Amino acid sequence: MSSEMKWIIPPEDMGDVVPLFLKDFHAGKNVESAWLTITCLGVYAASLNGARVGEYIMAPGWTSYRKRLQYQVYDVTDLLKEGEDNHLEVLVGKGWYRSRLVGWQECPAQDALRKTPAGLLLELEINYTNGSYDRVVTDESWMTGESGVRFSEIYDGEIYDASFKAADRKNAVVYDGPDETLIEQEGEEIHEIEHLCARKIFTTPAGETVIDFGQEITGYVQIRVTAKEGETVDLSFGEVLDKEGNFYNANYRSAKAMYHYTCKDGEQTYKPLLTFYGFRYVRVNEFPGGPASAKKKDFTAIVLQSDMKRTGYIETSDPLLNRLISNAVWSQKCNFLDVPTDCPQRDERLGWTGDAQVFAKTACYNFDTEQFYYKWLNDLIADQREDGAVGYVIPDLIRAETPSAAWGDAAAVIPWEVYLAFGNAEILSRQFDSMKAWVDYITGATTTQYLWTGGWHFADWLGLDAPQGSYKGSSREELIASAFYAHSTALVVKAGHVLQKEVSYYEDLFEKIRDTFRKTYPVYKTQTECAIAVQFDLAEDLQAAADQLAEMVKDAGVRLQTGFVGTPYLLHVLSAYGHDDLAWSLLLRKEYPSWLYPVTKGATTIWEHWDGIMEDGGFWSVDMNSFNHYAYGSVLDWIYSVAAGIRTDEEAPGYERAVITPHPDGRLQFMEARLETRHGLITSRWEHIEGGVRYEITTPVEADIQIRGSRCTVPAGSYLFYSDR
Repeated sequence: MSSEMKWIIPPEDMGDVVPLFLKDFHAGKNVESAWLTITCLGVYAASLNGARVGEYIMAPGWTSYRKRLQYQVYDVTDLLKEGEDNHLEVLVGKGWYRSRLVGWQECPAQDALRKTPAGLLLELEINYTNGSYDRVVTDESWMTGESGVRFSEIYDGEIYDASFKAADRKNAVVYDGPDETLIEQEGEEIHEIEHLCARKIFTTPAGETVIDFGQEITGYVQIRVTAKEGETVDLSFGEVLDKEGNFYNANYRSAKAMYHYTCKDGEQTYKPLLTFYGFRYVRVNEFPGGPASAKKKDFTAIVLQSDMKRTGYIETSDPLLNRLISNAVWSQKCNFLDVPTDCPQRDERLGWTGDAQVFAKTACYNFDTEQFYYKWLNDLIADQREDGAVGYVIPDLIRAETPSAAWGDAAAVIPWEVYLAFGNAEILSRQFDSMKAWVDYITGATTTQYLWTGGWHFADWLGLDAPQGSYKGSSREELIASAFYAHSTALVVKAGHVLQKEVSYYEDLFEKIRDTFRKTYPVYKTQTECAIAVQFDLAEDLQAAADQLAEMVKDAGVRLQTGFVGTPYLLHVLSAYGHDDLAWSLLLRKEYPSWLYPVTKGATTIWEHWDGIMEDGGFWSVDMNSFNHYAYGSVLDWIYSVAAGIRTDEEAPGYERAVITPHPDGRLQFMEARLETRHGLITSRWEHIEGGVRYEITTPVEADIQIRGSRCTVPAGSYLFYSDR
């Protein structure tokens, strides 16, 4: 970026109106290339000669703005008019930088950012075939003014007036912006990924006109309408209908999620420019000719997500299970919008570290997430405190005084899972000091040596065995915290071995944590306590603890009672210690509580609560009831790695060498999983046939294949195996 460009802002505060920055310039002939470098304090939408620059929606993205602000570089050669006058425009909305965020609590960190003006920094370099060049940079010569975007924020939506007539423009003012925090684009760009037609439009019992797109998404609606100037389109967004079939969005809490468009004369299309929504249903509040005149063809839902390559696919003979798998993929798509958020609709939409770490393994199966996590983990480092503590969310707007186990452990867990999935040790090298700092924080903060005591934790968040009035589940907080202390320490050791670092201190620390854990917690009281004690290799007798877990599940009526912490490990522990049938029974259970229960209620994404919609059709709550929360979708990593049996060898990560160990169940006719790895496509299919099970396996690398206790090592190729029942 050249030193010639300067941060500019409007000469006066425009309030909620989104400012427009404008520049006219002349381009010479014989242009070889033209490159636009741009960032802003907010989110921008740039156009050159009336054509949008790039496909990046919500640029420059969401980072820990105090330390990191991305800029983008676009090739705009084809948009430039050679030898003619050109017109460059940039809208700068509030975005994540200047919107109100964390709407359910005070947020001093965000309040400070909100006081920042709408700054723009830009350079257009035009290179000519004779070796000369021109530069157009942001400076006092740029003009500014109000735009037709009368309001735009993350939670509260957008108001646009297509009939707006621009008043006199004024020169921009130079501003002392954050040059020292600028970084090149790191993450995947946010793009429009697909378009969905309206599935149906209907009148509710309350007499309201509602559109159903058939799938919950993150994105926005594009309208096409013929109207007179001044007529309006006003829409509201919701995830579900209530039990009477009426529109419902009380669970959005204070997020207004407005969509208000004032028409110009004639036929026109519009889609929001600087915000996004989470929704399946859209209520038509106002429409030219009245809401009842709206037609399906007038509305298209546009899906937004970070543009990651889909890598994992699973298909089975069970339609409900297929829908669950689809729901987990959709929740990832909806919540991987530059940051791995908890939900895309209400006044939250934050990068919760606990949700992110429990889902990381599944995320790496479903999509190529290496670049996505590369960027977000850099923000984790940026927001990690000097004492090593990691916040509840990244970017860290909450700034909690004490971190939580299983949330802050994202610092250790996610780099390791990304390394296993993609085989690139660079992520461990870059995150290693952060991983150690997290473990060192616990060591220094605990009130009991070799355990983690004395802090505050989310515990087994939303555990079904929670005491009345609690969200935390009945598992002991300090047992969970100590278990994750051990787990993160073990991951530091593993990462150190990969990087050939000296980690004898952490090896010794892990042994002492495990020994102390065993002495302190010889008895496990909940499903979650059993699951994590086994999963993290902490129980004195792993088989006995797994057997206890199985008995607990049976005693509960073959029902899980776990929350955010215990659920990801539940099926893994059961399968690893001889209780495969029970694991399958939990997965295929249709009654509440279960993964399939929401599917029976029409879910198209993963719910925050097992009973977000209860059996009587009522709602779990108003204050905390998202229908698009991916955490419980972490069950897909069991389906990929155990049911279909596709895993990487830890000694040869990134599927340089594969381990394929399918675990079929007689309640399904077939299952097929496909995984596109750095080394090619792995497929694992099993199908019940007369007299046994037929296995079809394709591997592009050497693989250790285990079928019903029989094991063989095979070179790259395609293989058929049979086993009796």
